[in-house]
Amino acid sequence: MGEGVARGPQPGGGEDVKRVAVVGGGLAGIAAALDCADAGAEVTLLESRFRLGGAAYSFSRDGLRVDNGQHVFLRCCTAYRELLTRLGALDHVTLQPRLAIPVLAPGRRPAWLRRGSLSPPLHLAPTLAGYRLLSVRERVSVARTMRALDAIDPDDATNDRRSFGDWLAKHRQGPAAIEAIWGLIIRPTLNLVPADASLAQAAQVFQTGLLRDTAAGDIGYARAPLSQIHDVAARRTLAAAGVEVRLRAGVTTIAAEDDGGFAVEISCAPTLAADAVVVAVPHDRAARLLPSGALRDPGRLAELGRSPIVNLHVVYDRRVLELPFAAAVRTPVQWLFDRTSSAGADSGQYLVVSLSAADAELGMTVDELRDRYLPAIAALAPAAREARVENLFVTREHSATFRAAPGARALRPGPRTELPGLVLAGSWTDTGWPATMEGAVRSGHAAAREALAGEMRMPRTPSAPDAKRTSRRAIERAVPA
Repeated sequence: MGEGVARGPQPGGGEDVKRVAVVGGGLAGIAAALDCADAGAEVTLLESRFRLGGAAYSFSRDGLRVDNGQHVFLRCCTAYRELLTRLGALDHVTLQPRLAIPVLAPGRRPAWLRRGSLSPPLHLAPTLAGYRLLSVRERVSVARTMRALDAIDPDDATNDRRSFGDWLAKHRQGPAAIEAIWGLIIRPTLNLVPADASLAQAAQVFQTGLLRDTAAGDIGYARAPLSQIHDVAARRTLAAAGVEVRLRAGVTTIAAEDDGGFAVEISCAPTLAADAVVVAVPHDRAARLLPSGALRDPGRLAELGRSPIVNLHVVYDRRVLELPFAAAVRTPVQWLFDRTSSAGADSGQYLVVSLSAADAELGMTVDELRDRYLPAIAALAPAAREARVENLFVTREHSATFRAAPGARALRPGPRTELPGLVLAGSWTDTGWPATMEGAVRSGHAAAREALAGEMRMPRTPSAPDAKRTSRRAIERAVPA
């Protein structure tokens, strides 16, 4: 298959420069492409769609700039935050100065989950002590269970095979505590209910985001449409770094060549020759693209499964919620976000109801979702009872994430495959993190390190202002080796 695939002249006066093809323009692919370019490689990024951004993007609908779903990050998401800095997109996001989550329940004033200024885990003690949605006995039990969870080793395969729900039951966590604390955090981060989640992955979420660092859990989110960050800003930065970005370039096959390189076949375009290939696409597509012999058991990728997210978008003729976002309990609503400003709405209020682990909602019609969720919103935000709904639509991500179920860690491959130079990236690879934007960026850094393993050469003349962010410094800073 490789016969007739010309490698062409190498830049730099004939000296060898590693040619890297990055397949997939999501966050993992963007991070990998920038790292490889920083290291002096000649990089081509191939994306089958007309935009970059992968699973975190926006589109236009009825005059609104709509994100496909509500994506948040935390202060502990250092790799994603560094990428935002590199993209020049910090003005497009906001980050809480101090964690504060309003929790709504029908007929109740908002309860708050806040962090204090004491050293962890005492920084959570005041908010747990005053959390009115649980009884005093339940609050004490939650605090004890958090201490026990802090002792769980997330890297222990035995813990990964255990169900978080079973572990909570053994620690006498009842339905109220599971809904008001454990599920409130785990459902949006793992896209699973606690009963279906891995204990090890749940422990990683709580330890990294809440229990080990006072400020780690402060919440950030985009103030602009996601595509302004992950597409427009990313394309500008990639171009400045010297990366060739090809949109609408769907890769159909990746073939290993006899000389150790790869032939990347693109639909309706010439085959691209590369010395290394970063496959940064969802796990089900990666399984179809990888050449024979790349993985010892490629069928195991299918066992990662998929978990859906559904978002209900509601535009009211007036303001009904005086909070930028809120969690909710004792209601079908999980999380509510005010996206009025970011969507460019001229009047009224545009709310998004974000539903994780939405297997049931995935099969519901728009009318069924309307009948179920409009009364639920009104029970949380009484002003919605008198407001007129001017628009309502639904976005569905059938394969939003892999399933971080018991045993999933063993199914997640690292960046290295059995073919030197062919590497994997994506939030489904084994970063230790769940399927988040942070996990995606970390996977891109790890993949770049692997793709660049061996001889690396820096260009003699910097081609962009960021050239000082050189190879190993740029790569190793974000993800320790």
